[in-house]
Amino acid sequence: MKLLRVIASVDPATGGPVTGLRAVTPELALLGHETEFLTMDNPVDSFLQSWVGRVHALGPVNNRYARSPRLRPWLEKNLVRYDAIVVHGLWQDLGRTVHSVCRQRGDPPYFIFPHGMLDPALRSTYPFRHVKKWLYWQLIERRILRDARAVLFTCEEERRLARLGFPFYRCREEVITYGASVPTDNRGTEFIPAWLTRCPSTTGRRFLLFLSRVHSKKGVDLLLRAYAKVRHSANEAELREFPDLVIAGPCLDENYLTALKKIATNEAIAPYVHWAGMLTGAAKWGAFQSAEAFILPSHQENFGIAVVEALACGKPVLISDRVNIWRELAEDGAALVEQDDTPGVTRLLQRWLALPPSERRSMANAAAQCFKKRFEITHAAETFAAQLSALLPSGTAHP
Repeated sequence: MKLLRVIASVDPATGGPVTGLRAVTPELALLGHETEFLTMDNPVDSFLQSWVGRVHALGPVNNRYARSPRLRPWLEKNLVRYDAIVVHGLWQDLGRTVHSVCRQRGDPPYFIFPHGMLDPALRSTYPFRHVKKWLYWQLIERRILRDARAVLFTCEEERRLARLGFPFYRCREEVITYGASVPTDNRGTEFIPAWLTRCPSTTGRRFLLFLSRVHSKKGVDLLLRAYAKVRHSANEAELREFPDLVIAGPCLDENYLTALKKIATNEAIAPYVHWAGMLTGAAKWGAFQSAEAFILPSHQENFGIAVVEALACGKPVLISDRVNIWRELAEDGAALVEQDDTPGVTRLLQRWLALPPSERRSMANAAAQCFKKRFEITHAAETFAAQLSALLPSGTAHP
């Protein structure tokens, strides 16, 4: 099977979908499936040099809709080479153009990965954007989903929420298997020196790890205020064992990052909050290995690749009930779950700190088992390939 993945960018700083693609593409190749990528990146972007597949970069573009005059001619010339097109994301010109060209040609079939972009939670978080999306939905987007061979969801909760987002929703839904890759020594200590070189202020200190894009939807402000509340209410004996907080991940909005650091200062927790920036490679895995637990109080999280990576390292996860895989993780005993508000995040921290060491160890073991059962990347790739192949017309795959 030969796939074309259409996505605005494969820049690692853009978040989870790119991390997921980086993980699954080599596994699909081992199974004999070839993947190419069509993006709006600038062909000279440095991150393309280390990407996991062939990239057709048609950028740069200077608009947020990934619109390029080079896109349609490229598709009309090259689509015949692929068995299936997989479009990642909504609300961009990429989906509209793929829809138009595939309908005109009649093949190959295309699939849509919404990546949580139909979640109704985004409506209240970004009301002005929702008005624009509602108009685009009525005019264009709903037809793109309707005519797709299938719309692919990463978990049952994402599928359920998608039905609540917009009127006239109609499509063929498929929940596919999704996962994450981890290094061989994912529960050892091999990468801790790289982490301590990157963030030496954490040496010898316990800490909770937030690792994601530093963005308003991730609840970082809630985390800082809840952490301050719980820390300031601790007694002297508790403070001697109180964990620090590491905030790791890229932030594309310097003003937002400055505002978060101001919260830490105003709440008198700045000495205990470590700002690590974007982590990759050994430093990222060293951060997971060094943390006592992972925390993500997100307002909306479709899947949460970093959550799954934490599980793979045997780390309990403390998450909001807006992380769409929370039910599976709670069922397996790998997560503590609360609401995405200040009281909820406060309870999340209090519950973790109140756990005796034996229960923390049990959660750590449950986290590792949860990953193996649900999210291990080789199994995820095998299942995804089988699911996608079953949706293709028989006899269409390229040799």
